[in-house]
Amino acid sequence: MAQPLMPHATASWLVDNTALSFAQIAEFCGLHILEVQAIADDTAATKLTGRDPVRAHELTMEEIERGQADPNYRLKMLKGPDQVRRTKGPRYTPVSKRQDKPDGIAWIIRHHPEISDGAISNLIGTTRTTIAAIRDRTHWNIGNIVPKDPVTLGLCSQRELDAIVAKAAKAAGIEAPVDNRLEGDRAALIDALRAERDRAAREPEGHEETGFVDPFKR
Repeated sequence: MAQPLMPHATASWLVDNTALSFAQIAEFCGLHILEVQAIADDTAATKLTGRDPVRAHELTMEEIERGQADPNYRLKMLKGPDQVRRTKGPRYTPVSKRQDKPDGIAWIIRHHPEISDGAISNLIGTTRTTIAAIRDRTHWNIGNIVPKDPVTLGLCSQRELDAIVAKAAKAAGIEAPVDNRLEGDRAALIDALRAERDRAAREPEGHEETGFVDPFKR
């Protein structure tokens, strides 16, 4: 499925400007629902500047309205201008996050030793030499490397990580771990939104002036 050119920035805009559910935004942007929740809670590593997918010709207002009217609706992206896609070489990582790469690599090696160095290289955007040095603990800074989830560090998306874990598990003949957080978090978020809707419904008329936006309003 096609994804926005800048998924995190697009998710930030959709959170701030629409009543779409976190699950819908996560699906459209190719992110995990926890990443969208972090953006909404301003707990992401950096405050993102939103990117309007309507102006970018990736989404129409009609499509957004369909999604707001039906929480189970899956947004469809318009075919925008041809995007330049990386075909060779390592993934580009912002300078501010490059120092986090060793921690992300160490986390993958510890929790998913079945993933090949080549797959880690493509996911994180690093060299096999660096991965090998961390794996055999000969890295020059090994004493300061602390395994951390690469998704939390912003080095990759949960979907990308899940994909290589599943692929490596299949190649190794083992069962891939199942992430059940999505269903639980989605249910909790829906319950919270419904409670907020019910609370607002009990308030005197005119509560809309407070800025409350009912995500279930059709």
